[in-house]
Amino acid sequence: MTATNQRTLSAIAREEGPRLRAAYPDVFRTDMKARAVTIGTIVLLVGLFVYGLSILETTWWRVFLGLGELGKFVVYMIPPNPETLSKALVYVHALAETVAIAILGTVLAATLALPFGFLAARNVIPSWIARFFVRRSLDTIRSVDALIWALIWVNVVGLGPFAGVLAIMTSDFGAFGKLFSEAIEAADGKASEGIKSTGGGNLHQVRFGLLPQVLPLFASQVLYYIESNTRSATIIGIVGAGGIGLHLYEQIRTLEYQHVSFIIILVLIAVSAIDWVSSRLRFAVIGVRQT
Repeated sequence: MTATNQRTLSAIAREEGPRLRAAYPDVFRTDMKARAVTIGTIVLLVGLFVYGLSILETTWWRVFLGLGELGKFVVYMIPPNPETLSKALVYVHALAETVAIAILGTVLAATLALPFGFLAARNVIPSWIARFFVRRSLDTIRSVDALIWALIWVNVVGLGPFAGVLAIMTSDFGAFGKLFSEAIEAADGKASEGIKSTGGGNLHQVRFGLLPQVLPLFASQVLYYIESNTRSATIIGIVGAGGIGLHLYEQIRTLEYQHVSFIIILVLIAVSAIDWVSSRLRFAVIGVRQT
């Protein structure tokens, strides 16, 4: 829009403004009640934030002092050095195990959660009682963190990567169930209505009306969770669920900060590589969908 047009619109607004306010007073009247509610909500949230900082003994001065300590750790971690090639190979092997845990756990979780996503969707299951039990079950599983699941599975199946896979799978099962059901509920219902009008049954509506719409979104969510779970698998390794987490914890405990920085760089490279691959796969899926 040119400057001339802007001036013209401003002039029209100045000329027509009083007439419109007089003709439609209810539209231009300030809703003092709504404004008071908005201001009160903002003040309440700010007050709760400040109160939370005070009871948690959080001060910016402590953060400022902590930055100096953080700088010392950074100095200790430079340069990254595994000392020996054999040690570096051990770390690389453990990292590969971590990535495998993340991929297997995520894929298993998505596969098991797919039918439950449909069972929890309002436009697939009309019975609110059935949806209620499915949704609450997913909420219960999702409310437990992956680290807690790792502790549980380590005691059930023993130490090792299998416990890590089960922990990632169980934790993400509830999350995928919720995400899948919300994506299904947000899908356009016209395709399903068209299939129904031609004599298609409920399964046909799901297979040919809903599934093609939501599959690209499902794929995008699964790819993101693979990347995220690579970091989560690093943490759960600390409790004995396999992967590079145990090595990271041991090196921090023994103050081998150069080893720590080497492991962190390996994890960073792995996450970046997974992000690059997932981006290519996501665009490939979108391209296939559009064609």
